[in-house]
Amino acid sequence: MSAVGGDEQLENLKSFTKKYGSSMITGILIALIAFFGWEYWQKKNLAASQMQTAKVQQLMDDANTNPGDAYGKLIETADKIYKEAPDSAQAIQTQLVMAKLAYDKQDYAAAEKALKKVENSKVDDAGLVHVVKLRLAYSQLAQKKYDAALKTLDAVTDPAFKATADEARGDIYVAKNETENAKKAYQSAWDALIERKEERQILQIKLESVGVLVEDPEIERPIIDTAVEATE
Repeated sequence: MSAVGGDEQLENLKSFTKKYGSSMITGILIALIAFFGWEYWQKKNLAASQMQTAKVQQLMDDANTNPGDAYGKLIETADKIYKEAPDSAQAIQTQLVMAKLAYDKQDYAAAEKALKKVENSKVDDAGLVHVVKLRLAYSQLAQKKYDAALKTLDAVTDPAFKATADEARGDIYVAKNETENAKKAYQSAWDALIERKEERQILQIKLESVGVLVEDPEIERPIIDTAVEATE
């Protein structure tokens, strides 16, 4: 840059300052600093997030390649990922993996413990938190903690998960031998699935197991009757 060019830019800046005031110049500088600081923060956190995601993927790969005693081998790694960012999606994914490994070996208490770590996560993903609560309710059901499981399901408030939560309630009531409550819960789930036109054959079987024959508008007759007829 030439001396003349620099002097000209300096004069322009002085003219701008005189016209608009030094406070505005200061404000612009603060805004620029804030912008670039925010951009740096975003990039830094994106890099950290990508690193955490890579760790979760490695954990999942290790779980698949070591199905025997994967839980015992991976619990330390999982806890480390959780402690580094307890309110992250990666922390939840990690605990879901550990809960599944525990559930597969019928250690339902360990599954519940893993899920409770992230049950009240502040992550900006309500759906992921609801998935945790649904899995937690089933781990409690497996331990016959029926009231605790029902209380867990009360926190599943997103309409998108209503059918799944009601079906889980039905399963709990069946385990408690509360047939009437099971019928109501299953029927509520059925109505929601009919409205959303989602897969429901398993739920139809559950309803029939508690004495409720439902008509599916997309199936001419109940699935069990069809199956019996096919074997005659």
